[in-house]
Amino acid sequence: MALVSTSFFDSVKMIAAEKGIPEEDVFKAVEESLVKAAEKYFQGFDFYGNFQAQMDRETGEFHVYALKQVVQDVEEEDLEISLAEAQELNPEAAEGDTLWLPQDTTQLGRIAAQAAKQVLVQKVREAERERIFTDFADRIGEVVVGEVKRFEKSAIILEVDRVEAMLRRNEALRGDRFDKGQRIKVVISSVDKSAKDPQVQVSRVDPRLLVKLFDQEVPEIHDGTVVIRSCVREAGDRAKVAVHSLDPDVDPVGACVGLKGSRVQAIIRELKNEKIDIVRYDEDVTRFIANALNPAKALRVNVVDPEHHRVEVVVDDEQLSIAIGKRGQNVRLAAKLTGWNIDVRSEAEKRREAEVAMGNALPDFAPEAVPEEEKNLSSLLEELGSIEGLTPQVAENLAAAGYADAKSLYTVTVEQLLAVEGMDQELAFRLIDAVHEQFGE
Repeated sequence: MALVSTSFFDSVKMIAAEKGIPEEDVFKAVEESLVKAAEKYFQGFDFYGNFQAQMDRETGEFHVYALKQVVQDVEEEDLEISLAEAQELNPEAAEGDTLWLPQDTTQLGRIAAQAAKQVLVQKVREAERERIFTDFADRIGEVVVGEVKRFEKSAIILEVDRVEAMLRRNEALRGDRFDKGQRIKVVISSVDKSAKDPQVQVSRVDPRLLVKLFDQEVPEIHDGTVVIRSCVREAGDRAKVAVHSLDPDVDPVGACVGLKGSRVQAIIRELKNEKIDIVRYDEDVTRFIANALNPAKALRVNVVDPEHHRVEVVVDDEQLSIAIGKRGQNVRLAAKLTGWNIDVRSEAEKRREAEVAMGNALPDFAPEAVPEEEKNLSSLLEELGSIEGLTPQVAENLAAAGYADAKSLYTVTVEQLLAVEGMDQELAFRLIDAVHEQFGE
């Protein structure tokens, strides 16, 4: 028998109580550590056996036993004991029983205390992680204020409600520059129980941050009168928010903008001057898409393919660049906001198409008309043929997918291009960059 020091044993029980760790969990873990310590200690004397440890829950006394099977003829001395020898120790012993043989633990007291300390530290750490997970798992999507504690290579460590939270560099805005001790608003994006780094992950690029900021700044959103139906961001640059009022007397856009723009300006300042378009949601898809292209004014919205959610929007010639936006940003965000693929065309373009369709027939001596597919293919190769990897076959596949010319690729996403046979990610990026360079502002 040996005894873990009374002061240490008492402190173990006290810390376990403070950290909310069940004492029984600590006792069991210490017993497991004692078994491992006994195995290591007794193997030094060429004794290999099955060990079991027991610790008194009140005094801290512990015992270590070697477990041996009672057999008629002993073959493994470390694991077995003869029936005759067993009956000398316990007259009621029978073949097949397991005898618990007390071991000398006078040399294990120090090891026991050390094992108990290590187990306690581990248990405290596990309990802390479990508590953090429990406390924050239901708070995902909540906006909190964090204080900047320190800077790491790929992240900023914040303190949120006395818990460390990680703001990765790619989850911060481009214009974010923080000082130690500064307090910033972030949204809780995830909680990871198994992470070695701080478990709580926060973000400033997540669209939920924008939604929650509107909820804080706009009373009509907070009380449910105005509802945010959709929100998309290219964080730090531009965002679009679709709002709808459940009260016909409340203007949802006006409520979000506030008097002289006071409400939306507070959000813009928090997000480092991110431009925010507030658009009116409409159950009518064509009106909603027209609203989503704000600040551009749409003349007509025609549903081209309802099954694949494709529409064509016609705008005045001078509105074309506004509708598309710099590097296609405005129409790209509008497409994400509405869930429709939007093809923006100018009035002049549509007029030319109409003139051709109205029967500007070729004279009798004109060369044979070129099929539309071949014209599309020729146009793509003529405009983009210098792009590495754009083969005639890929150009044909693009034309078949509805990308008839370079301009039709202006608002396309990488994901959409990857759906075209023969396309890879590198080629998709090269095409998009080339088209934006050709038509961008």
